[in-house]
Amino acid sequence: MTQDGMTRIKDIRHGRQSDCFFRKMVFQTLCCLLALAMSSACYSQETRDSTVYVAGSGNTSLDQHLLSLLQQQLGENANLIPVSDDQVAMIRDTPIVTIGPSAFSRVRQANRDAPILAMLVKKDFIDGFASRSPGQVSGIFYDVPLIRQAVAGQVILPHATKIALLATTDSVELYEPLIDQLAAFRMTARMFVVNSDDDLIPTLVRALSYGDFLLAAPDDAIYNPRTIKHILLTAYRRNKIVIGPSQAYVRVGSLASNYAPFSAMVKKASGFIKEYYANGQLPSPAYPDLYRVEINRQVARSLNIPLPERAEVEAAVNETLNEHGGADVE
Repeated sequence: MTQDGMTRIKDIRHGRQSDCFFRKMVFQTLCCLLALAMSSACYSQETRDSTVYVAGSGNTSLDQHLLSLLQQQLGENANLIPVSDDQVAMIRDTPIVTIGPSAFSRVRQANRDAPILAMLVKKDFIDGFASRSPGQVSGIFYDVPLIRQAVAGQVILPHATKIALLATTDSVELYEPLIDQLAAFRMTARMFVVNSDDDLIPTLVRALSYGDFLLAAPDDAIYNPRTIKHILLTAYRRNKIVIGPSQAYVRVGSLASNYAPFSAMVKKASGFIKEYYANGQLPSPAYPDLYRVEINRQVARSLNIPLPERAEVEAAVNETLNEHGGADVE
């Protein structure tokens, strides 16, 4: 073979090697670009999936406390973003946590399509919205199941069998589920309807004559800052205790009340948010999984009522409810 032929063969081999090297480099570059694109997409998805908007109550310290607890529950990768009323309308497919009924009402009015998880709302406030928009509207109940309050009264007064209830014509239905449940706990209840402001104390006196204790529901028409002092003094003078309606009322004279710690409400809320991102639906509204009991020992001493330690009361309430299937859902 001539020298020219050998040179042409070498050139062809070199060209093939160069072409192969070029294709290899192109392939590796495309693989790198694809990996970067997939990584970016996954990061974007993770960032989106960990985003939660929060519409506050306007109480800065309360809002910050709940935000801090929620951040702890969801983890450092969660992106909690406070949102203004003007921004709410633009949110799609990302849950909005609302703190308090006013925040829920503002968000719901501004955006009918956003998934909303309401906190610090009562059962009777949020249930209607949730039933009309299942999977899209949910909440963590702030009020306490009345059967839990009734059992707490029975634990404190072991021989109590009769419960007095005050209601208005608008709030009678609050107590109906409770009345249906009491027979299983060897208790009965009678409802006394208050027809006017002037009728409150006379009706209360009749109720106290009937019941071993007065069970107060979260009924703002009956139990409010204007009336609570008169209700508690009237009960005290007749040596009767008031159970409920909330932790705040124990501090001013109710003997005891169950309450859910903020940490328990936030833990339940974080579980709802995780479930939303897992399947695109919010669970039905629910009570928290943990309750504490607040006790006013000064009132107990004044009425000569021996009280066990708070932890013992909590344990007894939980044990009694668990024996009846955990009757917290009304």
